[in-house]
Amino acid sequence: MGSVFNTVMKVVSTVIGVLMACMGVVWILQGTGLAFQVGFMAGAPQWAVYGALLALVGICQVIWSVRRTN
Repeated sequence: MGSVFNTVMKVVSTVIGVLMACMGVVWILQGTGLAFQVGFMAGAPQWAVYGALLALVGICQVIWSVRRTN
């Protein structure tokens, strides 16, 4: 039971990290005004910074999830 749980949680953690990284990229694009020109985030540079931080955390989450043994 423990092995199956660890495997499932590893996959879930990796998926969450990938989603965080993708969301961060969207925030970067919106904050810099390169895409999605609708909403309060469009053209606001602080959202590009927040997006970069979120993408970095997501990438670290993926690396940690993939490298963990159990």
